[in-house]
Amino acid sequence: MVTTQAIQPTASLSQHADHDYRHIELRPLNGALGAELGGVDLSQPLNGDQLAEITQALNNHQVIMFRQQSLLPQHLVALGKQFGSLHQNPFVRGLESFPDVIEIRSEENHEKQFTGLWHSDISWSDTPSMGSLLYAVNVPAFGGDTLFANMYQAFDGLSPGMQKMLQELRAEHRVDRHHKSNADFADIPEDGVIHPVITTHPDTGRKVLFVNEYFTTRFENMTEQESEPLLNYLFQHSVRPD
Repeated sequence: MVTTQAIQPTASLSQHADHDYRHIELRPLNGALGAELGGVDLSQPLNGDQLAEITQALNNHQVIMFRQQSLLPQHLVALGKQFGSLHQNPFVRGLESFPDVIEIRSEENHEKQFTGLWHSDISWSDTPSMGSLLYAVNVPAFGGDTLFANMYQAFDGLSPGMQKMLQELRAEHRVDRHHKSNADFADIPEDGVIHPVITTHPDTGRKVLFVNEYFTTRFENMTEQESEPLLNYLFQHSVRPD
């Protein structure tokens, strides 16, 4: 969202749009992932057709973006609840009146970024979230990019032998791998949580590579030192520019 906020599209949303959408407008952004959606006011409740098509667009394109929206915290909460229950992060304080909404603020000359490493949100939970909603309020005229990677393609790009081997493995995810200060980890299992390295998306049925450098520490029944070479390869492979 931050990246596209400063760039005006060269084609209308009706151009190059998927033909399956009748209640929203859609324009794919590039070959790997991403689509810009229009024809909907997110400050108002979505009707059933809009909700179904936005969900389909998310499944098809992984990252979806809406321009020219005017939203308040209560709109973000209401919008999120139309897709499922909301997650309250126990390590980052939300807004006083809207604890489900976290303000992400980066001031000029800040040396530490809020999320400076590649990650899958809440992968350290027993039940990771299906997605995240970001509303960009103040953005720079250039730079300040938010990048995304397609983990379907990350799996597809592995050799058949590597795919087969990884489907037998599970990995540990720990929230305290990088969050070392100002956090209470009482609710997190001492040994982290274990997830399959290759998982299947419940809606699309596609295989997904599910490791990330922010939270994934080691393979199950292996030490971190033993796991490091292969994990580092997977981390680098999954964020290739293509």
